[in-house]
Amino acid sequence: MPTMQVANSVKLKYVKLGYQYLVNNILALFLIPVMVAVAAQILRIGPSEVISLLRSLKLGFVQVFCASLVVIFVATVYFMSKPRTVYLVDYACYKPSFAFRVPFSTFMEHSRLILKDNPKSVDFQMRILERSGLGEETCLPPPIQYIPPNPNMDDARAEAELVIFSAIDDLLEKTGVKPKDIDILIVNCSLFAPTPSLSAMVINRYKLRSNVKSFNLSGMGCSCSPISISLARGLLQIHPNSNAVVVSTEIITPNYYRGKERAMLVPNCLFRMGCVAILLSNKRRLAHRAKYRLLHVVRTHRGADDKAYRCVSEEEDSDGKVGISLSKELMRIAAEALRSNITTIGPLVLPTSEQLLFLTSLIGRKMINPSWKPYIPDFKLAFDHFCIHAGGRAVIDELQRNLDLSAEHVEASRMTLHRFGNTSSSSLWYELSYIEAKRRMKKGDKVWQIAFGSGFKCNSAVWVCNRSPIVDNGPWADCIHRYPVHIPEIVKF
Repeated sequence: MPTMQVANSVKLKYVKLGYQYLVNNILALFLIPVMVAVAAQILRIGPSEVISLLRSLKLGFVQVFCASLVVIFVATVYFMSKPRTVYLVDYACYKPSFAFRVPFSTFMEHSRLILKDNPKSVDFQMRILERSGLGEETCLPPPIQYIPPNPNMDDARAEAELVIFSAIDDLLEKTGVKPKDIDILIVNCSLFAPTPSLSAMVINRYKLRSNVKSFNLSGMGCSCSPISISLARGLLQIHPNSNAVVVSTEIITPNYYRGKERAMLVPNCLFRMGCVAILLSNKRRLAHRAKYRLLHVVRTHRGADDKAYRCVSEEEDSDGKVGISLSKELMRIAAEALRSNITTIGPLVLPTSEQLLFLTSLIGRKMINPSWKPYIPDFKLAFDHFCIHAGGRAVIDELQRNLDLSAEHVEASRMTLHRFGNTSSSSLWYELSYIEAKRRMKKGDKVWQIAFGSGFKCNSAVWVCNRSPIVDNGPWADCIHRYPVHIPEIVKF
């Protein structure tokens, strides 16, 4: 009986492969016989007959000239309307100093001292940390490690300067680009929005040109990096021969919750220091140096639904202490946002075979039986690598289950969460750096970055590797040899 099941499974596998090959190559399979028949006919009648046929058309100079003009006009319109290619020249992730490291024992000791009147809150944080998927080397800024923590505006600005300037310095060194060559600057930080803005802080530090186009995005959550990429892409379409620097970060110092509400204590256990600086360009002369080309950015927003809108929110508790509250329905809402996003991105990236199966399933559910289980396309046929926002173990588990991904597909996300924690919008880039450090990236490989954010949003970006091999250990330089590591369901300490 088991032998028959294996045989049937193998047969089904080859049937599916045959179906995919037939549908995905149907145009070629149709055109090749036609071209062979035309070639055979030409060979049969001979070259003299072909020449006489062309002469019989009696095309004059005016007709040839007009036809040439039409061809030139159509070609010009096509190339002028074609979107400019956006290249990712390089990027640099901030690597926190070892002095900022917060092992579990240190984190819990601080929690017991800070929340000494709330032992239940301390026990709750311990249970969250044990199941979080974080490792012992994640980092928090010094003001959070004081007992008691007493963060202020100066401390928050100091953290912002440290992580942002460090990432930009590394980026400029890697690319050789000078500050005066930056035409567009976009900085996104969800919870820390001072005046002057963080983008103004960067302009002041690097003495950027007075006509630099700067933007500062806030309040958009962990999915803001694809939003910034989308904004940069739009600007690069209308500003030729330009460079854009995108900075994605989250400043932890002013956002550490010191109350007792459980829904607001969870972010304390997950969020850690991180930042990335990215150089995008539409300059053709940088094409050979660029690591990636941008193919698509897809943004979906569930904010019209009240529960989705409120599932991640900054608010005060009963004691007036501010924190980020996470709803118990977060994972359900995230799954709905993911479905909206893949419905939009599917037609852009999936092979024809998967699109036909998805369309058949959709029509069947609408017209025949609404209770049919929806068909989830096999995105492994469209992408070689997946960068899933390292928002927490539950987020990664949910996406792995919904997209039917293997352990290797989500390895970069799990290892990033273990080594660096949830670095908010920059986590996607630590994951991409992990794939590069593992020497898995090859020319032509496609990468899907997926992130979730308050509001509630699911945003994704698709890149194709532009050159190979990419050898860059980045923030993983001193530890990539230790990864991947086994992460138990519960870590006891």
